[in-house]
Amino acid sequence: MKVFVAAVLFVVVVASPAARAAAGRDAGDSSEQYAAFYASVFGIPPELVYAVIQVESGWNPYAVSNKGAAGLMQLMPETAVRFGVRDRFDIEDNIRGGVTYLAWLIRLFHGDLRLVLAAYYAGESLILFRGLELSSPEISGYVMRVIRVYRALRLRSVRNTTSVASVAAAGGER
Repeated sequence: MKVFVAAVLFVVVVASPAARAAAGRDAGDSSEQYAAFYASVFGIPPELVYAVIQVESGWNPYAVSNKGAAGLMQLMPETAVRFGVRDRFDIEDNIRGGVTYLAWLIRLFHGDLRLVLAAYYAGESLILFRGLELSSPEISGYVMRVIRVYRALRLRSVRNTTSVASVAAAGGER
């Protein structure tokens, strides 16, 4: 019986996403690691995930909107249920669900980033029905903010890659 209790305790404490996130890492570091991991799993640029998180919650895992969205990726309760999120405040669970939703929207809207982001913000039903033609200034502003952050992050990523490549080509010397 003691072995069983110890095994259950190990699974609950050590193997839980919250325990893994807390194990020797800062919440911000783990958030970025989870975002990069799930972006790679779903074939999404990590900078897009980072941009959505930045605009949605400012990287605050406990953020709650006045409309009821919660966590880093500001998942609505219905969206969280649809994409298997049990705890919207759990960093890994929230990011996994949010990235899964983003990937689903990317397929639904054939990669049109404007429609994807509008649907992430306002719900896919509204965007499928109305598109961007009749969207509100609030939706348009959100789309532009995420795209602006995304472009800045992509540019920084390209510059960092170029810088690393030039150092490597020079044999490690600048």
